[in-house]
Amino acid sequence: MAAETTDLSDRALSIFAFAAYHHLISGQPISSVIRRDGSGHEADPQGAAEVEKRGLATLSEDEITFTEPGVAFVEQVVAAIRGASSR
Repeated sequence: MAAETTDLSDRALSIFAFAAYHHLISGQPISSVIRRDGSGHEADPQGAAEVEKRGLATLSEDEITFTEPGVAFVEQVVAAIRGASSR
């Protein structure tokens, strides 16, 4: 199944917003984010399931690992954020 980013829910977009945050802070491309940190913080379960179903990531118990299309979408989100500030 080809990865699909059209009409992602806000829950799914929150996963990419989190990845974009880490990209912007580190200046490095992001290929995975923590799903559960063991301290009570976790990615939205419905959002995580959606990105997996759409072929944008694979899930483990503690991590969301983006597929190639998922990494590319993180980059699109970062570009959109930068574009919103006219950079």
